Amino acid sequence: MVVCGSATSWVISKLLQDKGGFYGRITGRLLIKPFSLSECEAFYRDAGIVYSRYQMVESYMIFGGIPYYLSLMNKGLGFPQNVDRLCFREGGALRDEYELLYRSLFRKPERYMAVVETLANRRAGLPREAVLKGSGLSDGGGFTRILRELEQSGFIRRYSGYGKMKRDALYQLTDPFTLFHLRFIKGADTTTESFWPSYTDDGGHRAWTGYAFEQVALAHINQVKRKLQIGGVLTRQYSWRSTESKPGVQIDLVICRNDGIINLCEIKYSKDEYEIDVSYGKQLQRRIEVFRRETGTKHALHTTFITTYGLVRNEHSAHVQSEVTMEDLFARN
Repeated sequence: MVVCGSATSWVISKLLQDKGGFYGRITGRLLIKPFSLSECEAFYRDAGIVYSRYQMVESYMIFGGIPYYLSLMNKGLGFPQNVDRLCFREGGALRDEYELLYRSLFRKPERYMAVVETLANRRAGLPREAVLKGSGLSDGGGFTRILRELEQSGFIRRYSGYGKMKRDALYQLTDPFTLFHLRFIKGADTTTESFWPSYTDDGGHRAWTGYAFEQVALAHINQVKRKLQIGGVLTRQYSWRSTESKPGVQIDLVICRNDGIINLCEIKYSKDEYEIDVSYGKQLQRRIEVFRRETGTKHALHTTFITTYGLVRNEHSAHVQSEVTMEDLFARN
């Protein structure tokens, strides 16, 4: 018998962790992950859909690597027009996808939706107690199960900050479509013509792209490591936020390597090459000083930029030891 389905938590609890007749009888398991960027590119090519890699990255920021969502694209339309047609037009195929998805995967879906909607408001994530308070749910085994099932299903991730204990873990919303729905589709005016194509220069869109591109980079951490030539080096990935310095410092991605180096990564989404000016160059220097002072690390600290098109070469880009571009994220696993 082969059992397959998108309800990951159900498969795990009812089959893989079953204490009844299925115990000890599972002969194999295969976790089907979303497509990577390179696999999305191959999918689009086979479907005759012509997008630039920049558009494919934005597609990933909205739909993730879910083949069903990609299959809904009309190859005769541009990418912004497809987003508008699927997500914002009345009767669009993905207009009501958020609620339908959670109702199809979870019993009492309102409780799961309360958790992800709480997390959607905090880019860096929240500790368990804050998620509990924000969602209005009661503590206990039921809440723990909700967090576990959302994590198993790929909607959220649990991670520890650099230098933090496991019990201090944060929960972060990572599902692209959930985030996109809560930011833009929920409550959108379906009577507005060409909503998405006209919205791409809005400040709200720019704020969303920063967080969404960060999730794309985290989903392709193996490609990041490959570009940094540390694919064979043992690493651990964290985020970090200062607790003593004013103003505070936050680092999107910290790659702690077993070879005595720590990469402090800045993740920037830009329509062109990203330019570091005098002010930002000073911020980069300060964050290294704050990180070293507050963590007490003896490792060498390298500044790494993960961007769409790379950096403008000027006197301030000398602060950066390594770069990862959008093109590098398309490398095959």
